[in-house]
Amino acid sequence: MLISNSSSWAAEGTTAAGPIGGNDIRSAILPPPGLYGGITGLNSSVGQVNDGTGNPAPGLNAVNLRADVVAPFFLYVPDVKVFGGEVALFGLVPAGQECGQLVSAIPRRCVIGVGDPYVEADWSRFFGQVRPPSVTGAFPIYQGLSISVGLGAVLPIGDYNQQLQYQNGVTLGNNTWDVAPTVAVTYTTPPMIADGTEFSAKFYWDNYGTNPLTDYHASSLLDVDFAISEHIGRFQLGPAGTYAFQTGEDTQYGVVVPPDGRRFEYLALGGVVNYDLAEYGAAIRLKVLTTVVAQNSGVSNVIVLGFAKKLY
Repeated sequence: MLISNSSSWAAEGTTAAGPIGGNDIRSAILPPPGLYGGITGLNSSVGQVNDGTGNPAPGLNAVNLRADVVAPFFLYVPDVKVFGGEVALFGLVPAGQECGQLVSAIPRRCVIGVGDPYVEADWSRFFGQVRPPSVTGAFPIYQGLSISVGLGAVLPIGDYNQQLQYQNGVTLGNNTWDVAPTVAVTYTTPPMIADGTEFSAKFYWDNYGTNPLTDYHASSLLDVDFAISEHIGRFQLGPAGTYAFQTGEDTQYGVVVPPDGRRFEYLALGGVVNYDLAEYGAAIRLKVLTTVVAQNSGVSNVIVLGFAKKLY
């Protein structure tokens, strides 16, 4: 859920399905059967909010938004085959602090609490060969094509503050259902540059409910997280990014939200580096992104740090 309140301005609380910080490498690949757990931390800062033309939004003369969020997560892969592939269940619960100011007349305020949980069920199938790593301590490399399909949902049970959302642009929960079908593709080449080049992307189709307190309804959002990375021993690194846009106009009380339906478009680019700790069944991942395109959105800088481990 990289597109959080601190980077979005299209709708009140528009969010995107997926893990905190989004996906990047190995997004269509499921690990061997077992229970996995970990934690992801995200820092996002916004000093500018753009309007629908991509220019600074008029009237917002003191934009200062910041989110510091952590999210424990789990991934369960049962030892079963379905149509030749694996199935999995993923879930996380974000928590942390968001602080924000939009105009000089309203002081900066902070909110601390728990955000909306996210759950996702997936099916994945791999077409290729699993080859051993080139160095001890790295995980095996899935050379070939992996595809996955799934269904995710953001559950609107987190801490929600309508007034702070409207006046300061911050809220941990969004008070709105989001149901998102997903499709992911990962392809890894034979060794050419180093141990193999990976192309990975995951698509989400976010479908929002209506906020029962404000009658705000955000139009559907299409977003994709992507990365092109190289396996180099224990490391995997390369450019990464996320792109999202709304397919229509937001409405409230049955009419289009002025001035332009707050149709959202957002592109962030940066890089990702992953370090395998196969001897511990674990990995550490760092990603840094900065906004390149922002329409009805905040211009953000994002740092994501995650740790995952097989529990059994």
